[in-house]
Amino acid sequence: MRRQAYSYRSDASVPAFADDKPLIVFDGECVLCSGWVRFLLRYDRRARYRYLTAQSPIGQALYRHYGLDAGSFESNLLIEDGVARFKSDGSIRTLARLGLPWPLVNVCRILPAALRDSLYDLVAKNRYRIAGRRQSCMVPTPEERGRFIA
Repeated sequence: MRRQAYSYRSDASVPAFADDKPLIVFDGECVLCSGWVRFLLRYDRRARYRYLTAQSPIGQALYRHYGLDAGSFESNLLIEDGVARFKSDGSIRTLARLGLPWPLVNVCRILPAALRDSLYDLVAKNRYRIAGRRQSCMVPTPEERGRFIA
């Protein structure tokens, strides 16, 4: 769903949050999704991104704001400069901003978005079977805590 940049700021159901850095909203109970965030924490050496679990009140509100299912969390959400990106577009953009060699992932954009998103959806629908599910959301280490929004 396309919306104007920072549209969530005027949505009374979305609590205010720090949006001065790109934000990744992810399924904190999904082992695969948490692994994605662990990967990003490791390679995001400039601490460019902040993270938020989809199960949190802000995460839930953002999913609803963008018309996503706030119960299944089948798409990570990248909010950068107030603009939300979903599925393969959000993942490719996230990786490409990490610095070398990760911008090479932009070559994936030669594939039609419908094909990329179909592959994304296939993994998303089966992510618990592929990697498992935690009983509770991922808990950041004390060193990582400042990069997460509660």
